[in-house]
Amino acid sequence: MTRFALALAFTVAWAMVSGSFAVPNLLFGALLAAAALYLIRDARGSDRLRIRPLPLLALTGVFLVELLKSGLKVAATVLRRDMGLQPGIVAYPLAVTRDFEITLLANLITLTPGTLSVDVSDDRRLLYVHCIDAADPAAVVADIRNAFERRIMEAFR
Repeated sequence: MTRFALALAFTVAWAMVSGSFAVPNLLFGALLAAAALYLIRDARGSDRLRIRPLPLLALTGVFLVELLKSGLKVAATVLRRDMGLQPGIVAYPLAVTRDFEITLLANLITLTPGTLSVDVSDDRRLLYVHCIDAADPAAVVADIRNAFERRIMEAFR
C-alpha cells in the first residue's frame, strides 16, 4: 500500500473514531497520519506492510460489532443486582508475530469494553489480558482468536 493510501486510511480511521467528518477534523487527521507515518518510516522500510482492503474492512466490521456486543454485555452486567463476576487475567497465546500486529491486537482488545491488554511476555508469545469476567479462560482465548487475531492475519499478510 502506498504512503498516500495509508495516510488516507489513517485519516478516515481518525474521522470515524473522533465522530466527525468535518473538513477541519479531516485536515487534523491527515496531519496526524503524516506525523504517524513519519515516526514509523524506518520500520516500514524494513518490513513492508501488506494490506488487503476487503479483510481489513471485515476486521473493521467485526470490531464494531464486538464493540457493540461488549458494551451491551458490560452494561447488562453492571445493572444486575448480583453481578457474579470472576475478574482475572488470561494469558493469551499469540499467533501474530510482528510488532504492528501485536499492537493492533492489544489495542482492539483494550478498546473493547470489559477487556484490557496488560502486558506482552518478553518472548512475545503471550499477551496478558484482564477480563471483567474470566470465568472461562478458554472461551476468552477463542473469542479473541476468532474475532480479532485471525482477521488481523488475513488483513495484513
